[in-house]
Amino acid sequence: MSDQPQTWHYGLVAQWWAEFNEARREELAYYQRFIERDGQPALDLACGTGRLLLPLLRAGLDVDGCDLSPDMLALCRQRAARDGLVPNLYMQAMHALDLTRTYRTIYICGSFGLGGKRQQDEEALRRCYLHLVQEGTLVFNHYLPYAEAAQWSYWLPERWHELPQAWPMTGTRKRAANGDEFELRTRLLDLDRLEQRVTQQIRVALWRAGQIIAEEEHTLQGSLYFRNEVLVMLGQVGFRDVGVYSGYTGAVATSEQTMVTFVARK
Repeated sequence: MSDQPQTWHYGLVAQWWAEFNEARREELAYYQRFIERDGQPALDLACGTGRLLLPLLRAGLDVDGCDLSPDMLALCRQRAARDGLVPNLYMQAMHALDLTRTYRTIYICGSFGLGGKRQQDEEALRRCYLHLVQEGTLVFNHYLPYAEAAQWSYWLPERWHELPQAWPMTGTRKRAANGDEFELRTRLLDLDRLEQRVTQQIRVALWRAGQIIAEEEHTLQGSLYFRNEVLVMLGQVGFRDVGVYSGYTGAVATSEQTMVTFVARK
């Protein structure tokens, strides 16, 4: 299998992420509670441009960051420097995680299953296990395969012939702090129902003074998991006392949820 997961978090996509994606209050508070309760140091795995990492550092917590994308990490460093922060950042894929430090808490926000193949996802969980101290905690959220209704409909045989989707005529357009505008369009390229693997594409255009000055296209692949599949994987690598909860509420998950959180202890 390839050692390089296929994601789209590079170039203009990374800039979009740094410019417009901020931590939501409920997710930041959720992960912060685990770090404060279960202990430091903590690792933000797939930290990106520091959406959660930087607020946690500003709160005085001992948190390192790790991400696959050098572009995302470079932007994270730039944003941190504006606050006088110098975070420990590592450029590694989840399944290749190999750090000298161990952690009391590792969290993954919105990134489990992205980019890598299923064997790599299981190896990523094993690497998390190895990087935790005894009694350490792994916590991560996960969107279930039916979370996106539009994408879920392509599991039906009568819609198989409709892929790949055509590019939408227009996309989401936002203005950056410097006046430039980013336009983002996405499409579903393929859905392998047997492998439970989805392939999506993203196209980002950078506008300045009414003209497109740069445009990029990237592809992201991801594995789709139901709750019980993840539970089996966690058990296989050695985790115990695994809980599955409803979003960021802390309540036990039910069949009504489209996003759940897993909490597993070593």
